[in-house]
Amino acid sequence: MFTRYKSGEKGQRQVVCKVYTSREHNIRNSQIDKDCLWAIRKLWGAGHKAYIVGGAVRDLILGKRPKDFDIATSASPRQVQNIFWNSRAIGKRFRIVHLYFANKIIEVTTFRSDEENFEEGNNNIFGTIEQDSHRRDFSINALYYNPLDGHLLDFNDSMEDMKRHVIRSLIPLSYTFKEDPVRMVRAIKYASTTGFRMKWDVRWAIRRDSSLIQKVSLSRLTDEVVKILNSGSAHDILLSLHRYGLLAYVMPSYDMYLKYESVREALCRLDRDVATAKAAGNALELSQLIATIASPLIVLEGKDELSSEELRHEVFREIKVFVAPMTPPNYEIDRAVEIILLSHGVKVAPQMRRNAARKGSPATAQNAGKPRRSAASPSKPRRRRRGGAKPAAPQTPAQPASSAEAHDL
Repeated sequence: MFTRYKSGEKGQRQVVCKVYTSREHNIRNSQIDKDCLWAIRKLWGAGHKAYIVGGAVRDLILGKRPKDFDIATSASPRQVQNIFWNSRAIGKRFRIVHLYFANKIIEVTTFRSDEENFEEGNNNIFGTIEQDSHRRDFSINALYYNPLDGHLLDFNDSMEDMKRHVIRSLIPLSYTFKEDPVRMVRAIKYASTTGFRMKWDVRWAIRRDSSLIQKVSLSRLTDEVVKILNSGSAHDILLSLHRYGLLAYVMPSYDMYLKYESVREALCRLDRDVATAKAAGNALELSQLIATIASPLIVLEGKDELSSEELRHEVFREIKVFVAPMTPPNYEIDRAVEIILLSHGVKVAPQMRRNAARKGSPATAQNAGKPRRSAASPSKPRRRRRGGAKPAAPQTPAQPASSAEAHDL
């Protein structure tokens, strides 16, 4: 390890960051997504700095497989777009760029400045990597890894927190949860998935500001809950959210039923199913997640007089109440209803699912990018005009090793 300094007041040297070499950490490039490595090489090649940041670095250090990879760079959003044709800038307050690939999105963020007034919310100024590191939510998410030289940059003693298994807030606790209440949910999620402990001031601030979660949009809450259910630690995370008073705002109905043993057993079963699917390289559908957590709450006794169609609508209504104010797609809830009813021996017609598919379900999305055959285009090959040149034999294109290389070919 070596240390980088900068000149401070009166010529005194101040520590900027600690740099860990490839011999001092367990991150290997073979563990990193090839498209992410390609994007970082392109940015460095264009004269910009670029690093893997956030949860991906944290998971790699812990020996876990990251779900996705994020990049922080010195390039502005416009410069990033000029480098990558498969990019799109999003956001209004702070512009970031998404790189689109066949089966994933890589998020590229420009370094943010910390020279701002937190209370006024003026946090949309580009800055240096050092300033950006102080804008990260928690210390365990504030490490920067350069796969080109294997250096791991630590500006906030994050590696010490990793060794001590501590979650520490880098943004002042008087402001951080007010700026983004979802950070409370993420802090609890990190503690459950890593086994780390939150510092006492973080725990106290969550209890104090728990009601602020009501200000978060329903779409963001839905996304966070889906991530929790897919984490493989849903049981521990939801119980922690219940203890800190957050689940009462996120899923109020489910919060009331969490005291029942059958509900907690269903969450444990869900965690086992998610772990099994991940080990096989698969992922559970949202409808399966919803069906698993809602099945203990569905009571079919005393509803024998209802037809299968009426029973389906009744179970659909009950699930909507259980997951409220979450807003999952109706076709996912309808499929969850089918799964639950089939487990009870009740057969239902998939009419609602077909209607949902026509409105934009995954089945429709899979065919959205396929070219449609025009009625005017015959299936037979066109004849060559008499005297025309013989078409050249088609050449076999070079096969790219990854979807990233496909963009360069």
